[in-house]
Amino acid sequence: MLTEEEKKFVASWETERLRKKKLLRQLSVGLPLSVVFVVAIFVNFFSGWYKRADMEIRSSSSLILVLVVAALLIVIFTTVFSVKHKWDLNEQRYQELKAKQDKP
Repeated sequence: MLTEEEKKFVASWETERLRKKKLLRQLSVGLPLSVVFVVAIFVNFFSGWYKRADMEIRSSSSLILVLVVAALLIVIFTTVFSVKHKWDLNEQRYQELKAKQDKP
């Protein structure tokens, strides 16, 4: 038998599971975490504490473009991965609870 909290989770996940699987919804949910991650990388890179990195970025202007592309890829990957992982965890919990509920 399921506890009250488990019953609430099953009921809410039955209605939310298809909506949360859409890519656009995933991007809007996981985006803040990945943007904070990339901003921290850029602050670290442009703070000037590592002189060799500072010299490299000033010597080649194409390196800025590479950094921006890399940042976008980091944002997209982190966002999609974190949201899909969270969705998979909730789906696994839902399947386990449904099996427990259907078991006599």
